[in-house]
Amino acid sequence: MEFAPEGPMAIPLWINGRAYLTVGERFFDVVNPATGQARHRVPMCGADEAAQAVAAARDAQGAWADLGPSARQLCLARLADALERYAGHFAKLLSQDSGRTDDLASAEVTATVAGLRAMSVGETGVAALVVDDSQPLAGLVAAAVPALLAGATLVVKPSPKAPSAAFALCELATRNDWPAGVLNLVHGDGPAIEGLCAAGVDYLVYAGASALGAQVGELAAKHGTAFVTVG
Repeated sequence: MEFAPEGPMAIPLWINGRAYLTVGERFFDVVNPATGQARHRVPMCGADEAAQAVAAARDAQGAWADLGPSARQLCLARLADALERYAGHFAKLLSQDSGRTDDLASAEVTATVAGLRAMSVGETGVAALVVDDSQPLAGLVAAAVPALLAGATLVVKPSPKAPSAAFALCELATRNDWPAGVLNLVHGDGPAIEGLCAAGVDYLVYAGASALGAQVGELAAKHGTAFVTVG
């Protein structure tokens, strides 16, 4: 991920196994609270981008489910091994977004590697994952792994305050031979979440603080989307 010298560079979406560029009306600057520096920014997506991501996940879901539990577990294990090799890079991304110390960032990466090797199985289908900035990588994986092991495909919406590690994880999965469309990512806030629900995800999972979770749950209820929380 490179950053332009004249200012923050936008982090793309990740749809159907590749970076997806979109130009929306709004962008959110990702500011390191420890330095006040904005190294990058994210487009605040709406219904159109959400629908494209959900369509990619829906198209990939049947083949992902047909792989069987052992093959899906192997994909997760390969991703865990790769993340372990790039632990320092991911810790740096977490530190740059959140201002957390190197030790705390490294500890979150370690927890994420362990989470990718967990064996909890959830529900299949197409799921949307909304993650706050308290554990932008470990929280994502805690919500994602049970769904992935069950045969679900995912659209992740990370916090716009800390999106870098989530995007990098999608890229790393593709580099380790994950099928396109299994793991997708959009950026944004309320309109993006409503767009995911309106596009017909089977359920929405939230990982993070309870106050924000209540707001996300209200958006899911508005569209009749099943809603669960983790963590």
